[in-house]
Amino acid sequence: MAVVALQINNRGPYANGRAFGEVGAYERIDAIVEYAVDPANEANHQIIDLDLVQKAADGLVHFTGDLTLIKPVDDAKGNGRLLTDVVNRGRNRVVPTFNLVDPSNPGPGDIPAGDGFLFELGWTVACVGWQWDVYRSSTLMALDAPIASVRGQVLVEINPDRIEHTRLLANRIHKPHKAANLNDPDAVLYVKDWEDGPYEKIARDRWRFAKETGSGVEPSNEHIYFESGFERGRIYHLVYTAEGSPVTGCGLISLRDTGAFFRESSDLNPIVGGLERAYIYGVSQTGRMLRHFLYLGLNKDEIGRQVYDGMLPHVAGGRRGEFNMRFAQPSGQSTPGFGHMFPFADDDLPDPMGGTIDGLLRRERAQGTAPKIIYTNTSAEYWRGDGSLSHTDPSGERDLDVTLETRTYLFAGTQHADSRGLPQPGEPGIDGTFRRYPSNIIDYRPLQRAALVNLDAWVSHGIEPPPSLRPRIDDGTAVSRADALKGLGVVPNLAQPDPDRLWMLRETDPGSNASVGQASLPVKEGRAYDCRVSAVDTDGNEVAGIRLPEIAVPVATHSGWNPRDPEAGAPEQIIPMVGFTLFFARDAAERKAKEDPRPSIVERYGNREAYLELARLQAGKLAAQRYLRAEDVEVVVTNAGRVYDSALQA
Repeated sequence: MAVVALQINNRGPYANGRAFGEVGAYERIDAIVEYAVDPANEANHQIIDLDLVQKAADGLVHFTGDLTLIKPVDDAKGNGRLLTDVVNRGRNRVVPTFNLVDPSNPGPGDIPAGDGFLFELGWTVACVGWQWDVYRSSTLMALDAPIASVRGQVLVEINPDRIEHTRLLANRIHKPHKAANLNDPDAVLYVKDWEDGPYEKIARDRWRFAKETGSGVEPSNEHIYFESGFERGRIYHLVYTAEGSPVTGCGLISLRDTGAFFRESSDLNPIVGGLERAYIYGVSQTGRMLRHFLYLGLNKDEIGRQVYDGMLPHVAGGRRGEFNMRFAQPSGQSTPGFGHMFPFADDDLPDPMGGTIDGLLRRERAQGTAPKIIYTNTSAEYWRGDGSLSHTDPSGERDLDVTLETRTYLFAGTQHADSRGLPQPGEPGIDGTFRRYPSNIIDYRPLQRAALVNLDAWVSHGIEPPPSLRPRIDDGTAVSRADALKGLGVVPNLAQPDPDRLWMLRETDPGSNASVGQASLPVKEGRAYDCRVSAVDTDGNEVAGIRLPEIAVPVATHSGWNPRDPEAGAPEQIIPMVGFTLFFARDAAERKAKEDPRPSIVERYGNREAYLELARLQAGKLAAQRYLRAEDVEVVVTNAGRVYDSALQA
């Protein structure tokens, strides 16, 4: 067993002892997990640099990570199912998502119980800290990864929305790879005006490894200081040499071995009797991590057992990430590299750029450990350039066949994350970026609850989920972004992005050392892969995917992209993870005054009661098709009513 110790730091009632239906009370356990793995074991051969780490006296590599377990007090009353939360940048996401916690009013506790959905069904939840560069706090979980004594290149991306002079050598506010030499003559700072724009090299004497302090500018191996200032809206790439690389792939091992540990009864396992089934959920960064986990064939533990029966990668699109490379930055997502490389789809396909034949599930299928998978995405993952690659030929010539193990759903007209509690125009987002329009207002989380229930029914009882719903080439619902933008011309005065400056995936050459997880930076890029998004209807709303009432009977045009605010620079570019909601006119007079071709709300529906009845009919259709739980029909209708009210108050 790769989990060799469990140090429990806190154990007590969850949610103040609240009883969840027939399951009753839950408890919360906060612990440190100690892992011990054998680099020579075949199950670990894919992990970069694990063989370069100093071993303990037992010949194994030891490392530790944070764990939070939420379980029934009486394990016999649970449903025998584990849901592993691959925490996103240190933050737990499973409970707030599936229990519909209001992000603008979460209630008590750092893991509030919300409406109790997961726990009334008897689920056990394990939140796993896997990321080496997270700064720990009372709410942020991390991993203490072993260090490989190597040197290599690091690339840090800087994309400011205001003039700045000092930046941390890290993606977001994470632990940096420290510069090995403050006077490194080979370090290079590049700048470009958009993601695929040409590089301009900035003279070495204009910047240095340093930071601003109260007593002046001081040398720092964790910061860059640019005297003239990083300009808003421009993209900077700093390439430098670091020494001592955390073995990032140990985070992947922690997910595998935690799942295996809780399935089996042992003296260490606090779950009496172990668990019958195991599922795993990742969102955004960690959804891409699950795709990487699958690609490496890591769903088999050291003694050859399948770990997870089912997976829910959410808003991962068609990419992977920096989860198993030397000097990785796991939170990076826009910088081209290993995470942007072919393959993008489950089945084996030829890469039109290089002829290589590969597929995301190749290794899992070969070893008989492929889980059932439900992929869910929003409009945002398609507009950032990679969503469609998960289910279309990379040349854009045809749709890919439905695979035996997977379903793929687009949540039509939605953005990357629920917008409530998020900043609005004039306020910086969590990534520091200012948006031009109000964020997308649709709450799609009830669809995720249905996906979880359907996944468990598929695994446990052989009841197949409803068919995949996503843009298709063969029926004309998968179109180019330029064509979709033409359809959005119905929205008056909409500031549209420059189609030539939208993100896309390109053929990627990381260099001659790719096999040992080391890229030559910046990587070389070539031709672009095909990119499709959903076509839009006469209101500018998406026609493909699962259409919630807010899309099927709309009071607004909703998107998965939002232009950058002109004050933040580069207004011709989009914020790829943020969408917008732009309401229709309230009545005919307002529509005429605004010269809005979209019929007004009153013209369409008359009053709120009539609107809610139409919303209920649409929600009922989704429930009949099992894209929505029958129990959540009224939740969805209430959400639609909230959007309707917002439209009339706008």
